Amino acid sequence: MIDLRSDTVTRPTPAMLASMTSAPTGDDVWGDDPTVLRLQAAMAERTGKEAALFFPSGTQSNLAALMAHCGRGDEYIVGQQAHTYKYEGGGAAVLGSIQPQPIDNAPDGSLPLAKIESAIKPIDDHFARTRLLALENTIGGKVLPAEYVSEAVGLARSRGLATHLDGARAFNAAVASGQPIAALCAPFDSISICFSKGLGAPVGSVLVGSKALIDSAHRWRKVLGGGMRQSGVLAAACLYALENNVERLADDHANAAHLAQALAQIEQVKVTSHATNMVFAEFPAEHCAPLEAWLKERGILTQMLYASRFVTHLDLTRADIDTFVASVKQYFAR
Repeated sequence: MIDLRSDTVTRPTPAMLASMTSAPTGDDVWGDDPTVLRLQAAMAERTGKEAALFFPSGTQSNLAALMAHCGRGDEYIVGQQAHTYKYEGGGAAVLGSIQPQPIDNAPDGSLPLAKIESAIKPIDDHFARTRLLALENTIGGKVLPAEYVSEAVGLARSRGLATHLDGARAFNAAVASGQPIAALCAPFDSISICFSKGLGAPVGSVLVGSKALIDSAHRWRKVLGGGMRQSGVLAAACLYALENNVERLADDHANAAHLAQALAQIEQVKVTSHATNMVFAEFPAEHCAPLEAWLKERGILTQMLYASRFVTHLDLTRADIDTFVASVKQYFAR
């Protein structure tokens, strides 16, 4: 199948599987799985942080970070379109008793500084205590400008707030911007980085930050059911991805640009944006369901909506993209 639904659909390569089956393991709840320890040390070093902690998912990693930063009845400022707010089941509120204070994202994915400022609550018993600013990079495929990040984090710190980055695709941002991953992570107190998206591992995220923050997150990981035993078999896949699949993200970005250019040549399709490995396009509403079915019959998986997202990844070749575009053209030419 040609699958453009997400970069989460990739499957482990034979080489990645070999690294998993040969990984030395221990009991990570006891803290003695050598492969997990190696991954955590590598990520702490790569991101320039004191410590790191392996999680089964980015959702759990983000939630543990929020719970490490915020107490019961505290709030965090977050974008309306942010994954931690919109797509993680309300976990901060449901499981952390943390109130989200969502504000509208700007078209580039940033949170306007004036809106952040106005959302910070005064010290008053009537209000939840504002404790944290959470940003996302990339967001909708877009890379947050470094100057903006510096200003937003500076504002947060001037008001006594901690900062967290949902960096699920932080390596995409690093490759696209030409910055080392440590530079993208440096402004933030905590960063969650996912391995099961563009990096191609089957599972796993790592939270990085200060030792004190990671110690707190370690407790919350246990409470949230994230304590794993011989999880070195999973960490090995992440290590393989870290060592082999970062630089090649540039190929995904080039393929997305090619896809955006090709779709823009189809009269019935309006490409609204593309950045890093994501392309967004609008289709006539009445054609979305039949076009999705048409493509599926031809071995192409999409989530076809009026405003659709297409994601390139390591299991998607340039030829696959051309096949997809040709099939869309054939559909509209009928």
